[in-house]
Amino acid sequence: MILDGHIHMQGVEVNQHEFYEKLMQGGVDGGIVFSPAPASFKYLGVPAPAPARWESVLRLAWGRPHLYPFFWIDPLEEDAVTQVEAAVKAGIMGFKVICNRFFPGDKRAMEVFQAVASLGKPLFFHSGILWDGTASSEFNRPAGFEPLMGIRGLRFAMAHISWPWCDELIAVYGKIQSARRQMPGEVGELFVDITPGTPEIYRKEALMKLYTVGYHVEDNLFFGTDHVVEAYDAKGARSKIAGDNAIYREIGLTDAMVDKIYAGNLLRF
Repeated sequence: MILDGHIHMQGVEVNQHEFYEKLMQGGVDGGIVFSPAPASFKYLGVPAPAPARWESVLRLAWGRPHLYPFFWIDPLEEDAVTQVEAAVKAGIMGFKVICNRFFPGDKRAMEVFQAVASLGKPLFFHSGILWDGTASSEFNRPAGFEPLMGIRGLRFAMAHISWPWCDELIAVYGKIQSARRQMPGEVGELFVDITPGTPEIYRKEALMKLYTVGYHVEDNLFFGTDHVVEAYDAKGARSKIAGDNAIYREIGLTDAMVDKIYAGNLLRF
């Protein structure tokens, strides 16, 4: 099984059948789909109200057991905690956040992240340089996510191997892994979404470092494409899979380790 852990919806109305056909053509069996963006991302289009956005991704995933609907939430909106509760009640399986004007440890945001953890849902972050036309990348450097390890029970993912700060991400991962050994049950768990991100020239180096640095990573990495529902690039997905597989063979990963990247780790997340 191959699951794509990073797929975006751009609008609230999409053709589920056409999207699923493109997934199949790409050799992909399902994955995580993010709802359309909140109002603070106006450059991505006219925002819809929060309920319309989570309902749209729930409709897309309906009847497809390997599609996992995530709600893209802005934790600085005044009713964000209420949105978390209502979205989970509606059937949302996790949450997406991009820190575009606040640091991950912002007190207001942390209250929302705590609400997500208390309901047992995972939290998915953009990390690394943010191509949004504003001076926002400082909010997405890996070290800024360290406060999240203090949220007990939280499962959170950082996308794109945090490119160009891949080394910093690996260090943060190691720190959190160490803290989890020292304080079992008290520290949040970090997953790494290996979606590019990384331009092809950096890809092999980043994956090689992840798997040879000496940290136990094989249970916490998963695959993604960053493709959009409305124009899912089946050819591009096949190309990404083939390219990564070539690197995995060179690194010497076992079939079981590769299977975790493509399905097992995302399912656990």
